[in-house]
Amino acid sequence: MNRKKERKMEDESMGSTHIFMRRLEEICSPERLVSPEVLRSVLELAIEICREGREGRKVGTMFVVGDESRVIDNSRALILDPLQGHPPERKHVDDPNMRETVKELAQLDGAFVVSDQGVVLSAARYIVASQKDFHLPLGLGSRHIAAASITLETDAVAVVVSESSVVRVVDDGQIIAEIIPELWLIQHARSNPRRHHR
Repeated sequence: MNRKKERKMEDESMGSTHIFMRRLEEICSPERLVSPEVLRSVLELAIEICREGREGRKVGTMFVVGDESRVIDNSRALILDPLQGHPPERKHVDDPNMRETVKELAQLDGAFVVSDQGVVLSAARYIVASQKDFHLPLGLGSRHIAAASITLETDAVAVVVSESSVVRVVDDGQIIAEIIPELWLIQHARSNPRRHHR
């Protein structure tokens, strides 16, 4: 692919990133129990998981952010919850130790439930996909179906890490953003040049 085509793809991705960041502010509100700061932290963590994988292989996982009591009611544990019993202050999504723990646990099946305050409440949750009134592109699997369903059933937002190296944000049963991690990083390097050129 020539440089001109690559640049065009980057520019299109940058535009969608800017649109998504505006949309992020719209979907986050105290009424919906979704914090923009927490959603951004989860999104950054999802992008790290997407880029890094674990032990040399790609990892797919899902985060369900906000409206946690209803999300817990609409899900069940797949295994004994490895996060249960740990104090909330040790489970904040911005804590470096917690981030590494999440990266390890992302290898398990199931979703992470993240509170509006940024506490990772539970891991390896099976999301009950009871809603059917959504339309996803063909080829997306059960993780995306669960994300669409839980975001219709609750006021939560889902962030899905695909093993095909794409991060998707799902709100109200629809994919509202598709993020390619490398292009996201280029965008943020361009918008924060001082941070990246010290």
